[in-house]
Amino acid sequence: MLGEAGCRRAERDSQGRVRLRLWHSLGGRPRAALLEIVRRFHEREPGVRVEAVYQGDYFEALAKLRTAVAAGAAPALSHVVAEVLPYLARANALEPLGGYDGLGELDLVPALAQSGAFRGGAERPLYAVPLNRSTPLMYCNGALLREAGLAPPETWDELASHAKALTRSGSRWGFEVPIAWWFWVAMVGQAGGAVFDAEGRATLGGDAGAEAIAFWQRLIHRDRVMRPPPGRDYDAWNVTNQDFLSGRAAMIWTSTAFLRYLEDNAKFPVVAAPLPAKVKRSVPTGGTLFVVMRAAPAIEREAAAKFLRFFCETDQVTLLSQRTGYLPITRAAVARMEGEGFFASHANDAIAQRQLADVEPWPWEPKLFRIQRDIVNPRLEQAVLLDRDARGLLDEARRAAARPS
Repeated sequence: MLGEAGCRRAERDSQGRVRLRLWHSLGGRPRAALLEIVRRFHEREPGVRVEAVYQGDYFEALAKLRTAVAAGAAPALSHVVAEVLPYLARANALEPLGGYDGLGELDLVPALAQSGAFRGGAERPLYAVPLNRSTPLMYCNGALLREAGLAPPETWDELASHAKALTRSGSRWGFEVPIAWWFWVAMVGQAGGAVFDAEGRATLGGDAGAEAIAFWQRLIHRDRVMRPPPGRDYDAWNVTNQDFLSGRAAMIWTSTAFLRYLEDNAKFPVVAAPLPAKVKRSVPTGGTLFVVMRAAPAIEREAAAKFLRFFCETDQVTLLSQRTGYLPITRAAVARMEGEGFFASHANDAIAQRQLADVEPWPWEPKLFRIQRDIVNPRLEQAVLLDRDARGLLDEARRAAARPS
Protein backbone atom coordinates (compact mmCIF):
# COMPACT_ATOMS: atom_id res chain seq x y z
CA MET A 1 0.00 0.00 0.00
CA LEU A 2 1.07 3.59 -0.51
CA GLY A 3 2.26 5.50 2.54
CA GLU A 4 0.74 8.69 3.89
CA ALA A 5 3.28 9.98 6.39
CA GLY A 6 5.83 12.53 5.28
CA CYS A 7 7.91 15.54 6.13
CA ARG A 8 6.56 19.05 6.53
CA ARG A 9 7.11 21.67 3.86
CA ALA A 10 6.52 25.39 3.63
CA GLU A 11 2.85 25.94 2.81
CA ARG A 12 3.29 29.62 1.90
CA ASP A 13 5.91 31.50 -0.08
CA SER A 14 7.82 34.62 0.99
CA GLN A 15 4.86 36.79 -0.04
CA GLY A 16 2.38 34.83 2.05
CA ARG A 17 0.74 33.07 -0.91
CA VAL A 18 -0.37 29.45 -0.62
CA ARG A 19 2.04 27.26 -2.56
CA LEU A 20 0.11 24.84 -4.74
CA ARG A 21 2.44 22.27 -6.24
CA LEU A 22 1.17 20.95 -9.59
CA TRP A 23 3.02 18.10 -11.27
CA HIS A 24 2.25 17.69 -14.95
CA SER A 25 3.31 15.75 -18.04
CA LEU A 26 2.33 18.17 -20.79
CA GLY A 27 4.67 19.35 -23.52
CA GLY A 28 4.37 21.62 -26.54
CA ARG A 29 0.99 23.21 -27.13
CA PRO A 30 -0.77 21.54 -24.20
CA ARG A 31 1.91 22.78 -21.81
CA ALA A 32 1.65 26.30 -23.20
CA ALA A 33 -2.14 26.19 -22.77
CA LEU A 34 -1.85 24.90 -19.20
CA LEU A 35 0.63 27.63 -18.28
CA GLU A 36 -1.66 30.26 -19.78
CA ILE A 37 -4.49 28.93 -17.61
CA VAL A 38 -2.18 29.09 -14.58
CA ARG A 39 -1.34 32.71 -15.44
CA ARG A 40 -5.04 33.56 -15.63
CA PHE A 41 -5.64 31.82 -12.31
CA HIS A 42 -2.97 33.93 -10.64
CA GLU A 43 -4.82 37.05 -11.80
CA ARG A 44 -8.05 35.70 -10.27
CA GLU A 45 -6.52 34.28 -7.08
CA PRO A 46 -3.51 36.39 -6.00
CA GLY A 47 -3.36 34.51 -2.70
CA VAL A 48 -2.37 31.23 -4.39
CA ARG A 49 0.83 30.52 -6.29
CA VAL A 50 0.69 27.47 -8.56
CA GLU A 51 4.11 25.84 -8.92
CA ALA A 52 3.68 23.87 -12.16
CA VAL A 53 6.56 21.42 -12.64
CA TYR A 54 7.05 19.11 -15.62
CA GLN A 55 7.76 15.52 -14.54
CA GLY A 56 8.32 13.69 -17.85
CA ASP A 57 5.81 11.73 -19.91
CA TYR A 58 2.72 10.14 -18.38
CA PHE A 59 4.49 7.00 -17.26
CA GLU A 60 7.62 8.71 -15.94
CA ALA A 61 5.46 11.15 -14.00
CA LEU A 62 3.33 8.36 -12.57
CA ALA A 63 6.40 6.51 -11.32
CA LYS A 64 7.60 9.70 -9.63
CA LEU A 65 4.16 10.33 -8.14
CA ARG A 66 3.90 6.84 -6.66
CA THR A 67 7.36 7.20 -5.15
CA ALA A 68 6.52 10.63 -3.74
CA VAL A 69 3.25 9.39 -2.23
CA ALA A 70 5.04 6.51 -0.53
CA ALA A 71 7.60 8.98 0.85
CA GLY A 72 4.94 11.46 2.00
CA ALA A 73 6.28 14.09 -0.39
CA ALA A 74 3.69 14.16 -3.15
CA PRO A 75 2.32 17.40 -4.62
CA ALA A 76 -1.20 18.48 -3.76
CA LEU A 77 -2.30 18.40 -7.41
CA SER A 78 -1.27 16.11 -10.25
CA HIS A 79 -2.83 14.37 -13.21
CA VAL A 80 -2.79 10.69 -14.10
CA VAL A 81 -3.85 8.44 -16.96
CA ALA A 82 -7.38 7.15 -16.48
CA GLU A 83 -6.37 3.51 -16.12
CA VAL A 84 -4.45 4.15 -12.89
CA LEU A 85 -7.27 5.97 -11.11
CA PRO A 86 -8.87 2.85 -9.51
CA TYR A 87 -5.48 1.72 -8.16
CA LEU A 88 -4.71 5.07 -6.55
CA ALA A 89 -8.23 5.22 -5.07
CA ARG A 90 -7.88 1.75 -3.56
CA ALA A 91 -4.48 2.74 -2.16
CA ASN A 92 -6.21 5.59 -0.27
CA ALA A 93 -3.90 8.10 -1.94
CA LEU A 94 -6.61 10.37 -3.35
CA GLU A 95 -8.71 13.06 -1.74
CA PRO A 96 -12.46 12.69 -2.41
CA LEU A 97 -13.52 15.91 -4.13
CA GLY A 98 -17.30 15.84 -3.85
CA GLY A 99 -17.31 17.85 -0.62
CA TYR A 100 -15.38 20.79 -2.07
CA ASP A 101 -17.48 23.76 -3.10
CA GLY A 102 -18.62 23.44 -6.71
CA LEU A 103 -16.65 20.32 -7.68
CA GLY A 104 -19.50 17.88 -7.27
CA GLU A 105 -21.73 20.03 -9.49
CA LEU A 106 -19.44 20.52 -12.48
CA ASP A 107 -21.34 20.07 -15.75
CA LEU A 108 -18.80 17.72 -17.30
CA VAL A 109 -19.18 15.78 -20.54
CA PRO A 110 -20.09 12.35 -19.09
CA ALA A 111 -17.91 10.24 -21.41
CA LEU A 112 -14.84 12.24 -20.39
CA ALA A 113 -15.56 12.47 -16.66
CA GLN A 114 -15.15 9.81 -13.97
CA SER A 115 -18.91 9.25 -14.07
CA GLY A 116 -18.96 8.04 -17.67
CA ALA A 117 -15.37 7.09 -18.42
CA PHE A 118 -15.70 4.21 -15.93
CA ARG A 119 -18.45 1.66 -15.50
CA GLY A 120 -20.04 2.59 -12.19
CA GLY A 121 -17.88 5.72 -11.98
CA ALA A 122 -20.83 7.82 -10.83
CA GLU A 123 -21.39 5.52 -7.84
CA ARG A 124 -17.82 6.03 -6.58
CA PRO A 125 -16.64 9.04 -4.58
CA LEU A 126 -15.49 11.78 -6.93
CA TYR A 127 -11.72 11.34 -7.14
CA ALA A 128 -10.89 13.00 -10.46
CA VAL A 129 -11.66 15.98 -12.68
CA PRO A 130 -10.77 15.79 -16.41
CA LEU A 131 -7.71 17.64 -17.68
CA ASN A 132 -6.70 16.62 -21.21
CA ARG A 133 -9.09 14.00 -22.54
CA SER A 134 -8.98 12.28 -25.90
CA THR A 135 -9.97 9.30 -28.00
CA PRO A 136 -8.11 7.52 -30.81
CA LEU A 137 -8.83 9.06 -34.20
CA MET A 138 -7.99 8.20 -37.80
CA TYR A 139 -6.05 10.76 -39.82
CA CYS A 140 -5.84 10.48 -43.61
CA ASN A 141 -3.73 12.29 -46.19
CA GLY A 142 -6.51 14.04 -48.07
CA ALA A 143 -4.44 14.55 -51.22
CA LEU A 144 -3.65 10.83 -51.48
CA LEU A 145 -7.26 9.86 -50.85
CA ARG A 146 -8.42 12.24 -53.59
CA GLU A 147 -5.80 10.96 -56.01
CA ALA A 148 -6.92 7.35 -55.40
CA GLY A 149 -10.63 8.23 -55.53
CA LEU A 150 -11.18 6.99 -51.98
CA ALA A 151 -13.14 8.15 -48.94
CA PRO A 152 -11.88 7.37 -45.41
CA PRO A 153 -12.40 3.67 -44.64
CA GLU A 154 -15.43 2.79 -42.54
CA THR A 155 -14.72 -0.92 -41.92
CA TRP A 156 -11.72 -3.13 -41.26
CA ASP A 157 -12.05 -4.60 -44.74
CA GLU A 158 -12.01 -1.12 -46.28
CA LEU A 159 -9.00 -0.18 -44.14
CA ALA A 160 -7.10 -3.19 -45.51
CA SER A 161 -8.06 -2.50 -49.13
CA HIS A 162 -7.36 1.25 -48.84
CA ALA A 163 -3.98 0.54 -47.23
CA LYS A 164 -3.09 -1.77 -50.14
CA ALA A 165 -4.14 0.84 -52.71
CA LEU A 166 -2.13 3.59 -50.98
CA THR A 167 1.07 1.63 -50.29
CA ARG A 168 4.10 2.26 -52.50
CA SER A 169 6.85 -0.27 -51.83
CA GLY A 170 9.96 1.38 -50.43
CA SER A 171 8.47 4.86 -50.10
CA ARG A 172 5.02 4.86 -48.49
CA TRP A 173 2.98 2.71 -46.16
CA GLY A 174 -0.77 2.65 -46.52
CA PHE A 175 -1.37 2.53 -42.77
CA GLU A 176 0.50 3.00 -39.50
CA VAL A 177 -0.43 2.78 -35.82
CA PRO A 178 1.60 2.18 -32.65
CA ILE A 179 1.35 -1.38 -31.37
CA ALA A 180 -0.12 -0.35 -28.06
CA TRP A 181 -2.84 -1.20 -25.58
CA TRP A 182 -5.05 1.82 -26.34
CA PHE A 183 -5.52 1.03 -30.02
CA TRP A 184 -5.87 -2.70 -29.38
CA VAL A 185 -8.64 -2.01 -26.83
CA ALA A 186 -10.44 0.02 -29.51
CA MET A 187 -10.21 -2.91 -31.93
CA VAL A 188 -11.42 -5.42 -29.35
CA GLY A 189 -14.56 -3.32 -28.97
CA GLN A 190 -14.93 -2.97 -32.73
CA ALA A 191 -14.79 -6.76 -33.05
CA GLY A 192 -17.63 -7.06 -30.54
CA GLY A 193 -15.60 -7.94 -27.45
CA ALA A 194 -14.61 -6.30 -24.18
CA VAL A 195 -11.31 -6.42 -22.34
CA PHE A 196 -13.14 -6.96 -19.03
CA ASP A 197 -16.48 -8.66 -18.46
CA ALA A 198 -19.39 -7.22 -16.45
CA GLU A 199 -17.97 -8.70 -13.22
CA GLY A 200 -14.62 -7.00 -13.78
CA ARG A 201 -12.66 -10.08 -14.83
CA ALA A 202 -9.91 -9.62 -17.40
CA THR A 203 -11.20 -11.65 -20.34
CA LEU A 204 -8.94 -9.66 -22.71
CA GLY A 205 -11.63 -9.79 -25.35
CA GLY A 206 -11.78 -13.55 -25.87
CA ASP A 207 -12.03 -14.26 -29.59
CA ALA A 208 -12.26 -10.53 -30.35
CA GLY A 209 -8.92 -9.90 -28.62
CA ALA A 210 -7.19 -12.49 -30.81
CA GLU A 211 -9.02 -11.22 -33.88
CA ALA A 212 -7.67 -7.71 -33.32
CA ILE A 213 -4.10 -8.99 -33.09
CA ALA A 214 -4.58 -11.19 -36.16
CA PHE A 215 -5.73 -8.18 -38.17
CA TRP A 216 -2.54 -6.28 -37.35
CA GLN A 217 -0.48 -9.38 -38.15
CA ARG A 218 -2.16 -9.66 -41.54
CA LEU A 219 -1.55 -6.02 -42.44
CA ILE A 220 2.13 -6.18 -41.42
CA HIS A 221 3.33 -9.66 -42.34
CA ARG A 222 1.08 -10.81 -45.16
CA ASP A 223 -0.37 -7.74 -46.89
CA ARG A 224 2.77 -5.67 -46.10
CA VAL A 225 0.78 -2.44 -46.05
CA MET A 226 1.28 -1.40 -42.42
CA ARG A 227 4.45 -0.19 -40.78
CA PRO A 228 4.82 -1.01 -37.09
CA PRO A 229 6.54 2.16 -35.84
CA PRO A 230 9.77 1.51 -33.95
CA GLY A 231 10.08 2.34 -30.27
CA ARG A 232 7.73 2.05 -27.33
CA ASP A 233 5.18 4.36 -25.76
CA TYR A 234 5.38 7.92 -27.06
CA ASP A 235 8.51 7.26 -29.11
CA ALA A 236 6.35 5.10 -31.38
CA TRP A 237 3.61 7.72 -31.37
CA ASN A 238 6.09 10.41 -32.45
CA VAL A 239 7.39 8.21 -35.28
CA THR A 240 3.82 7.66 -36.47
CA ASN A 241 3.11 11.39 -36.53
CA GLN A 242 6.33 12.17 -38.40
CA ASP A 243 5.75 9.42 -40.97
CA PHE A 244 2.32 10.90 -41.64
CA LEU A 245 3.59 14.47 -41.97
CA SER A 246 6.44 13.40 -44.27
CA GLY A 247 4.12 11.42 -46.56
CA ARG A 248 5.60 8.05 -45.58
CA ALA A 249 2.24 6.92 -44.17
CA ALA A 250 -1.06 7.63 -45.89
CA MET A 251 -3.36 6.83 -42.97
CA ILE A 252 -2.61 6.67 -39.25
CA TRP A 253 -4.36 6.16 -35.95
CA THR A 254 -3.29 8.45 -33.15
CA SER A 255 -4.86 10.67 -30.52
CA THR A 256 -7.24 13.58 -30.95
CA ALA A 257 -4.58 15.40 -28.91
CA PHE A 258 -2.44 15.79 -32.04
CA LEU A 259 -5.19 17.23 -34.21
CA ARG A 260 -4.01 20.83 -34.26
CA TYR A 261 -0.35 19.82 -34.50
CA LEU A 262 -0.97 17.62 -37.55
CA GLU A 263 -3.20 20.18 -39.26
CA ASP A 264 -0.71 23.00 -38.74
CA ASN A 265 2.34 21.05 -39.90
CA ALA A 266 1.01 18.94 -42.80
CA LYS A 267 1.63 20.12 -46.37
CA PHE A 268 -1.58 18.39 -47.47
CA PRO A 269 -5.21 18.42 -46.31
CA VAL A 270 -5.61 16.39 -43.11
CA VAL A 271 -8.87 14.46 -43.12
CA ALA A 272 -9.98 13.03 -39.76
CA ALA A 273 -12.40 10.13 -39.57
CA PRO A 274 -13.85 7.84 -36.89
CA LEU A 275 -12.00 4.59 -36.33
CA PRO A 276 -13.47 1.93 -38.65
CA ALA A 277 -15.84 -0.76 -37.46
CA LYS A 278 -15.86 -4.52 -37.72
CA VAL A 279 -19.18 -5.36 -36.09
CA LYS A 280 -19.55 -1.90 -34.52
CA ARG A 281 -17.64 1.31 -33.82
CA SER A 282 -15.81 1.53 -30.49
CA VAL A 283 -13.14 3.69 -28.87
CA PRO A 284 -11.77 4.03 -25.33
CA THR A 285 -11.07 7.38 -23.74
CA GLY A 286 -7.51 8.49 -23.13
CA GLY A 287 -5.53 11.34 -21.71
CA THR A 288 -5.51 12.26 -18.05
CA LEU A 289 -7.55 13.46 -15.10
CA PHE A 290 -6.59 15.78 -12.27
CA VAL A 291 -6.31 14.22 -8.81
CA VAL A 292 -5.70 15.79 -5.40
CA MET A 293 -3.46 13.88 -3.04
CA ARG A 294 -5.04 13.05 0.30
CA ALA A 295 -1.80 13.51 2.28
CA ALA A 296 -1.29 17.12 1.16
CA PRO A 297 -1.90 19.87 3.76
CA ALA A 298 -5.52 21.03 3.98
CA ILE A 299 -4.65 24.54 2.85
CA GLU A 300 -3.10 23.16 -0.37
CA ARG A 301 -6.05 20.85 -1.00
CA GLU A 302 -8.39 23.84 -0.73
CA ALA A 303 -6.19 25.76 -3.17
CA ALA A 304 -6.25 22.78 -5.55
CA ALA A 305 -10.07 22.76 -5.45
CA LYS A 306 -10.09 26.47 -6.35
CA PHE A 307 -7.81 25.80 -9.30
CA LEU A 308 -9.95 22.90 -10.54
CA ARG A 309 -13.11 25.02 -10.42
CA PHE A 310 -11.30 27.73 -12.38
CA PHE A 311 -9.88 25.22 -14.87
CA CYS A 312 -13.40 23.95 -15.64
CA GLU A 313 -14.76 27.39 -16.48
CA THR A 314 -15.75 27.70 -20.12
CA ASP A 315 -12.98 30.15 -21.05
CA GLN A 316 -10.28 27.76 -19.88
CA VAL A 317 -11.86 24.62 -21.34
CA THR A 318 -12.26 26.16 -24.79
CA LEU A 319 -8.71 27.53 -24.73
CA LEU A 320 -7.18 24.09 -24.16
CA SER A 321 -9.40 22.34 -26.69
CA GLN A 322 -9.09 24.87 -29.49
CA ARG A 323 -5.32 25.15 -29.20
CA THR A 324 -4.63 21.41 -29.10
CA GLY A 325 -7.41 19.06 -30.23
CA TYR A 326 -8.15 17.66 -26.79
CA LEU A 327 -11.89 17.27 -26.33
CA PRO A 328 -13.78 20.00 -24.45
CA ILE A 329 -14.60 18.59 -21.01
CA THR A 330 -17.72 20.59 -20.10
CA ARG A 331 -21.07 20.77 -21.81
CA ALA A 332 -21.01 24.56 -21.56
CA ALA A 333 -17.75 24.66 -23.53
CA VAL A 334 -19.20 22.35 -26.19
CA ALA A 335 -22.25 24.59 -26.46
CA ARG A 336 -20.11 27.71 -26.83
CA MET A 337 -17.93 26.13 -29.49
CA GLU A 338 -21.02 25.02 -31.38
CA GLY A 339 -22.72 28.40 -31.00
CA GLU A 340 -19.66 30.32 -32.17
CA GLY A 341 -19.30 28.08 -35.23
CA PHE A 342 -16.05 26.42 -34.19
CA PHE A 343 -17.14 22.90 -35.13
CA ALA A 344 -18.69 24.14 -38.38
CA SER A 345 -15.33 25.63 -39.42
CA HIS A 346 -13.20 22.79 -37.96
CA ALA A 347 -14.59 19.61 -39.49
CA ASN A 348 -11.94 17.38 -37.91
CA ASP A 349 -12.83 18.58 -34.41
CA ALA A 350 -16.48 17.91 -35.19
CA ILE A 351 -15.61 14.32 -36.16
CA ALA A 352 -13.73 13.82 -32.88
CA GLN A 353 -16.67 15.25 -30.96
CA ARG A 354 -19.19 12.95 -32.65
CA GLN A 355 -17.01 9.92 -31.97
CA LEU A 356 -17.76 10.32 -28.26
CA ALA A 357 -20.96 8.41 -29.00
CA ASP A 358 -18.75 5.33 -29.59
CA VAL A 359 -16.93 5.45 -26.23
CA GLU A 360 -16.72 2.22 -24.22
CA PRO A 361 -16.10 2.93 -20.51
CA TRP A 362 -13.22 1.44 -18.58
CA PRO A 363 -13.92 -0.98 -15.72
CA TRP A 364 -13.28 0.29 -12.19
CA GLU A 365 -10.57 -2.28 -11.60
CA PRO A 366 -7.48 -1.54 -9.44
CA LYS A 367 -5.39 -3.97 -11.52
CA LEU A 368 -6.30 -2.22 -14.77
CA PHE A 369 -3.06 -0.26 -15.13
CA ARG A 370 -0.86 -3.24 -14.20
CA ILE A 371 -2.67 -5.37 -16.76
CA GLN A 372 -2.07 -2.70 -19.39
CA ARG A 373 1.60 -1.98 -18.71
CA ASP A 374 3.02 -5.23 -17.39
CA ILE A 375 0.83 -7.95 -18.86
CA VAL A 376 -0.79 -6.95 -22.16
CA ASN A 377 1.52 -4.42 -23.81
CA PRO A 378 4.64 -6.66 -23.88
CA ARG A 379 2.64 -9.58 -25.24
CA LEU A 380 1.00 -7.41 -27.89
CA GLU A 381 4.45 -6.51 -29.17
CA GLN A 382 5.54 -10.16 -29.20
CA ALA A 383 2.42 -11.33 -30.98
CA VAL A 384 2.30 -8.59 -33.59
CA LEU A 385 5.94 -7.87 -34.32
CA LEU A 386 7.11 -11.50 -34.18
CA ASP A 387 3.91 -12.91 -35.72
CA ARG A 388 3.39 -15.24 -32.78
CA ASP A 389 0.23 -17.13 -31.83
CA ALA A 390 -2.22 -14.53 -30.54
CA ARG A 391 -4.51 -16.90 -28.68
CA GLY A 392 -1.65 -18.52 -26.81
CA LEU A 393 -0.21 -15.22 -25.71
CA LEU A 394 -3.61 -13.91 -24.62
CA ASP A 395 -4.27 -17.12 -22.65
CA GLU A 396 -0.95 -16.54 -20.93
CA ALA A 397 -1.91 -12.93 -20.26
CA ARG A 398 -5.28 -13.95 -18.78
CA ARG A 399 -3.56 -16.31 -16.36
CA ALA A 400 -1.15 -13.55 -15.32
CA ALA A 401 -4.00 -11.07 -14.86
CA ALA A 402 -5.89 -13.50 -12.60
CA ARG A 403 -3.01 -13.76 -10.12
CA PRO A 404 -3.33 -11.64 -6.96
CA SER A 405 -1.55 -8.29 -7.22
